[in-house]
Amino acid sequence: MSVSAMFAALQGALGQDQDIREVRDGPGRAGRAPGGPGRGGVAADGALCPQEIRKVVQALEQTAREILTLLQGVHQGPGFQHIPKKCQKAREHFSTVRTQMESLKTKFPADQYYRFHEHWRFVLQRLVFLAAFVVYLESETLVTREAVAEILGIEADRERGFHLDIEDYLSGVLTLASELARLAVNSVTAGDYSRPLRISAFINELDSGFRLLNLKNDSLRKRYDGLKYDVKKIEEVVYDLSIRGLNKEAAVGAGGEK
Repeated sequence: MSVSAMFAALQGALGQDQDIREVRDGPGRAGRAPGGPGRGGVAADGALCPQEIRKVVQALEQTAREILTLLQGVHQGPGFQHIPKKCQKAREHFSTVRTQMESLKTKFPADQYYRFHEHWRFVLQRLVFLAAFVVYLESETLVTREAVAEILGIEADRERGFHLDIEDYLSGVLTLASELARLAVNSVTAGDYSRPLRISAFINELDSGFRLLNLKNDSLRKRYDGLKYDVKKIEEVVYDLSIRGLNKEAAVGAGGEK
């Protein structure tokens, strides 16, 4: 499925999720938990909430840092030669993420996902980015929301409990775009002149996909606005290759190893 087709399919579900958020964050209630104070305490059924959630989220943040540190090695010259090995190790770390997610699910009532969503929203977006980066490095394709949910050990469908919110998925994908812009620059430094061309084609398709979405979330819309700078940065890399005649060399070697 093309990136544009994926995003077209997301639009309907995105609209539903945004409507749910608008109801949840009605007048005077934005950022507050329904039925209680903004910083919560203990759920009505006695389940531990904020403190226990924070402990698990901190563990997830540490695992995310470890995965990020591992994947940052691809930006170094020799790192390109070890991409398969780094991706394999990253996937091993995701098994820890799945265990931690299972623990997080037990820390709040299943029907109060959005009440406590702010606790794990940031780390979940970071994990989406990391999963998307691994999949891109492996196959140079965009990972689907369903595939990310499977990697993280959560659901794609909000009706089934702890799930991957569409806006969190999209935020992670936008972070991927910034990382690929950086990778395009470092690819040239490492003498890999064909990779920026492939990254450029991918990012342009990603940009086209986002243009299909009606983004109501101010934060997400601002992050999407930053995508144009990633596109521009990669275009500048490709242009520089062109004027130096290196794009022709890249085209000749495009049939080789990625």
